[in-house]
Amino acid sequence: MIVNKPSPLLDALEIKPSIGIVCLAGAGGKKTTLYRLATLYPGRVGITSTSAHITPFPDQISAYQVITHEKQLPMLIKTAANTRRLIAYAQPSARKGYLAGVPPTLVARIHQQAKFDISLVKADESYNHWIKAPIVEETIIPEEATIIIPILSVLAIGQPLTEKIAYQVRQIESIIKIKEGETLRPLHLARLLASAQNSLKKSHTAKIIPLINMIDNPIWEKQGIITAEIALSLTDCFDRVVLTCMSQINPSVITVRRS
Repeated sequence: MIVNKPSPLLDALEIKPSIGIVCLAGAGGKKTTLYRLATLYPGRVGITSTSAHITPFPDQISAYQVITHEKQLPMLIKTAANTRRLIAYAQPSARKGYLAGVPPTLVARIHQQAKFDISLVKADESYNHWIKAPIVEETIIPEEATIIIPILSVLAIGQPLTEKIAYQVRQIESIIKIKEGETLRPLHLARLLASAQNSLKKSHTAKIIPLINMIDNPIWEKQGIITAEIALSLTDCFDRVVLTCMSQINPSVITVRRS
């Protein structure tokens, strides 16, 4: 394997000009990664979610927000895109403290009409867990997606597999081949990443680039690299795994590639 560091986040995830629709799935840093990509990318950006619920967009990303029902979204966003670089949009939600996502077909339509260079989409629910099983029914990806980024947190390594850190424990058990309460190792997280290519790829032609988040010190960095190398040995459906620490102003990024 080839380990490249440091690497710019946009380059590591192949976020190029006019890349199209980029979807983030899994658990352990979807929103953090989404918002960091939005602020780093210099072109016209749309931010949204296809999952049932999303927390309100943070003020620090300085996005123009369009929060309304789906029938009104296309025209309002198209108009705003004439003068705004960064637009975050969603629907109102009856659930207090949350916004509602939009249908995947509408994301594709708005992306085209607003002439976004990139649309960043939170396409999964995980409810603040570190790992999640890639379940097709809960991962709502537009057919037009060009990149899918399944995410997990390296902090799950060394922890017991429980509902505290893992969303959908029963599904995860069948994928990583350990029982609830047993300790998670790099091999188990690697199996989870490798399984994502089957569940998330579906009929999409999107490129999958897994991301291991929270490599906040040399110990977690080493564990992340081991996990990435094992994942690459288990499947040939992706050619790299990106490791990140988003707690820094300039994200620390390592790319592990198949040699």
